[in-house]
Amino acid sequence: MIRWRPNLHDLYVGRVVAGTVLLVWAVLLGMDVMIALSNEVRDFGKGTYSFTHALVYVAYTVPGRLYNLFPYAAVIGSLMGLGQLAATSELTALRALGLSRRRLSISVAVALALLTALMVTNMETLGSWSDSQGTAFRAAARSDRVAVARYSGLWAREGDVFLNAQNGEEEMDAEGKPTLLLRDVRLYQVADDGRLASISHAASARHVDGGWMLSDVLRTTFGARSVSQARSPSERWESKLDPAALAIGIANPRYMAARDLAQSIDYRERNGLDAREYEDSYWSRWFYPVNVLALCLAAIPFAFGSLRSGGLGKRLFLGILFSLGFLLLQMLFSRFAAAFKLDFRLAYALPPVIMLGVSAWLFKRRSS
Repeated sequence: MIRWRPNLHDLYVGRVVAGTVLLVWAVLLGMDVMIALSNEVRDFGKGTYSFTHALVYVAYTVPGRLYNLFPYAAVIGSLMGLGQLAATSELTALRALGLSRRRLSISVAVALALLTALMVTNMETLGSWSDSQGTAFRAAARSDRVAVARYSGLWAREGDVFLNAQNGEEEMDAEGKPTLLLRDVRLYQVADDGRLASISHAASARHVDGGWMLSDVLRTTFGARSVSQARSPSERWESKLDPAALAIGIANPRYMAARDLAQSIDYRERNGLDAREYEDSYWSRWFYPVNVLALCLAAIPFAFGSLRSGGLGKRLFLGILFSLGFLLLQMLFSRFAAAFKLDFRLAYALPPVIMLGVSAWLFKRRSS
């Protein structure tokens, strides 16, 4: 059993590593924000959308961007922090005082664990809220006929018809072109006197050739003194609702809080809908702290191994290489799980186990 009590050396190493992580984090965030703003330029002029709207929207997404960028900032910042200590011979002095590589690695891991806990809390509170607010703000600016409600999904208006869709996704059609698919759709038609004329419930609505193809439709028509129902396997709804504007209002599971993802998974399973995209995001949220620590611990041996044979450029290259390699490995496992309907828990557990195995092997090989 390992007993670890922080001392002055641990606090110093943790402070240096945390400082370099925050610096790298700020640089990555600045680059990401600039790229996001440049991508919004093409939407200027749609509705009332302008540079000010884009600036506010991107500001809303900053907490989520911090969450996504943190793993890469953590591994690059850790290597740079240890490299800074090595360049000034402080790491050598700490080793001479009896601090083992394991002890130094634990000091780094504790500092990163505190930042990771902060990011997990951020995503479960501010991150999910700000992204939903930003999505609604952007959709309202781009189209005055689209609104996003917190618990009732997407709302849009086309003449005397009000559309409500619980969720949706962008897919590729047979010709390889992007198309929008809305699920659990309701169309509320209002008569000229303000009375509800009919309600049409469709399992899905797909944008096809300038209109919408509804599937498995149940229409309830309200007369003056009667109610009638009619069912149809498919119907075409001639509407000019912009699918791009509707797509903006669809909540991205990547930015939903874990509790909301759990509720969405339960809702889809109860109604026979595909919930794997939400399961993917849900389990990625649970494995996020494990992935961050595994990634950093697997990269730390390279920092020790390069103290005498490489500089800052080499450590930075290794950090970027490890970050991208881990990302690709995790994406590969998650895609396999989605394609072959495997358990996402296994898909997200294997990459950190592999990285920790690499780390343990390197520690043994390079131990002195």
